[in-house]
Amino acid sequence: MRNYITITFLFLVFTTGNMFSQDAFDEGEWFKFRIHYGLFNASYATLEVDETKFQNKPVYHIKGRGRSTGLLGLFFKVDDDYQTYIDKRTGKPYRFVRNIDEGGYTKDLVIDFDHNDKKAHVLNRKNNEKKSYSVPHNVHDMLSSFYYIRNQIKNDELEPGDEMRLNMFIDDENLDFKLVFLGRDTIKTKFGKVATLKFRPYVLAGRVFKEKESLTFWISDDKNKIPVKIEANLAVGSLDADLEAYKGLKHQFSILMD
Repeated sequence: MRNYITITFLFLVFTTGNMFSQDAFDEGEWFKFRIHYGLFNASYATLEVDETKFQNKPVYHIKGRGRSTGLLGLFFKVDDDYQTYIDKRTGKPYRFVRNIDEGGYTKDLVIDFDHNDKKAHVLNRKNNEKKSYSVPHNVHDMLSSFYYIRNQIKNDELEPGDEMRLNMFIDDENLDFKLVFLGRDTIKTKFGKVATLKFRPYVLAGRVFKEKESLTFWISDDKNKIPVKIEANLAVGSLDADLEAYKGLKHQFSILMD
């Protein structure tokens, strides 16, 4: 189960572009998700957005936390901390932090992105080891990807079968991430029925996911474009996540009346 729970959740990424048109979110946005692994209520994950400065540049400081709960937490501890600092104008990440403990499997990385030199400088804080990697243009980390694409999706222009791609750097490797739009769907949530856009990313089979088409997720078909449901068939077991709570949305959350 190493990395299954949080990596699956953070693989909610779907497109790329050249400009960061700030429309879908703002400072103060906060989400809470309930994540189930098989029969277990495995964990909760939160995402929140703050404003700050990084190297004298105005940025969004985005923090993602995940922790195991209930019976799963008794024998498989999950305590994950993800952070990214993204430029408020371009949406590109300056720094990404990944500090995780998943059943004794740990990572403690800080990745600084130099977009001018197309480099990712990785500090492994467990052994104080530093390495640098070449990265492509417009590269993103696991968290910045999600917030970047929310401002790129044009709901009304999507057609089933449309493909979108993203350059992503994870730990020590570059990924060419592809996402396919499956269509529109109405799903039941704890808040009521929600009109959604349904996507399927083509993921790396074998490491975390059972097959390349193992992950499906739904985002709200409104200006917020927030994830409301995730389903995944993992190499071991299955996982699903649902939006549990939210606050600070930039736009009204569209709930359909029965």
